[in-house]
Amino acid sequence: MCGNCNDKHHPDEPASPARRKALLAGAGIAAASSFAVLPAQAKDSPGPVGNGPWRVRAYGNRSAEGPFEPLEIPRRALRPNDVLIDIMYCAICHSDIHIARQEWGAPYPATNFPCVPGHEIIGRVAAVGSAVTRFRPGDIAGAGAMIDSCGECENCVNDLEQYCVKGWTLNFNSPDKHLGGYNYGGFSQRVVVPERFTVRIPPGMNLAAAAPLMCAGITTFSPMQHWSVKAGQRVGVIGMGGLGHLAVKLAVARKADVTVFTSTPGKVADAKKMGAREAVVWSKPEVLQPYANSFDFLISTVPTNVPTHPITNMLRLDGTYVIVGAREPIEDVRGSGLWLQRRQVSASLMGGMAETQEFIDFCARRTIVADIELIKPDQIDRAFERIKAKDVRYRFVVDLT
Repeated sequence: MCGNCNDKHHPDEPASPARRKALLAGAGIAAASSFAVLPAQAKDSPGPVGNGPWRVRAYGNRSAEGPFEPLEIPRRALRPNDVLIDIMYCAICHSDIHIARQEWGAPYPATNFPCVPGHEIIGRVAAVGSAVTRFRPGDIAGAGAMIDSCGECENCVNDLEQYCVKGWTLNFNSPDKHLGGYNYGGFSQRVVVPERFTVRIPPGMNLAAAAPLMCAGITTFSPMQHWSVKAGQRVGVIGMGGLGHLAVKLAVARKADVTVFTSTPGKVADAKKMGAREAVVWSKPEVLQPYANSFDFLISTVPTNVPTHPITNMLRLDGTYVIVGAREPIEDVRGSGLWLQRRQVSASLMGGMAETQEFIDFCARRTIVADIELIKPDQIDRAFERIKAKDVRYRFVVDLT
């Protein structure tokens, strides 16, 4: 069924920007009720929980070097537009590690301790505020890294909240506008999120494996959507971790010709099973030389800086290289390497909320979810160590049920 007009005879493509606004703004309680049938993995809805505030169980660390341990944290009382989610699953993103272990410097704020990370959240709606129209108790909902923005700037009113010019609010370690102090993330029993920053999870999805879609997935989908990656184009995915393996699946779903560049030989077979035509093990720039002038679109999901010129040299005329994983200065960008083929280097954040809902629906129709390892909260420290050692296939998800 077409994502733009709902005509089952049209190709099933992602919705247009205008359609995306309708997906978010036009969905009332009738639309929400169509998603009320719960997946088999979900448990029966709990009884009434009131309007809060609440003290809830969480898992966090008290210092950058400290272990994760049980904590108790506050969650605010519901405002009219708030949704209370009983968290079932929360995946571990590399940025959770960076912040919890205080590995990032300016412009990021220092980590506030105790720190409760987690921003790839799937759970059951336990209660809603009086003005909420898209959810009711018992629905399955997701929340990601962004839980607020100004709502007034040009970007926000155009469904690009991730580029809010006044600055958006992070799920954790951001100032809490309502309680004071700072926010706590999804390694917890419950979370309160404004309806605008909550997405519906369609029935039938594997809920644990859908959790990484809330950050890793939308972060790779959004640039493919913006730069209109389409069937027949040649796409290169650099790095095949939590983001990279989803980039492969999403590019393949668009019928692109996908090549993976990884530093881990053991991931070559996985890449091909996910639909990549080719997978290349590389650690030195000369390995990339045979691919000069080959790709329409390259996406780097590596969480650290990699040499730029050898990568951009692989782009065809008007090709685009997008960075979604690293925040370090971009090194080795050569003007001659760009203007010879009118290439461009860019970067991208996660998607806005209308686009995130569109993305989740896109994945549900195609049964796209992450490859995961399910863990318990007492395994978070070990999971952090394994992620740094590239020893995960491909996303850890904390089971909070």
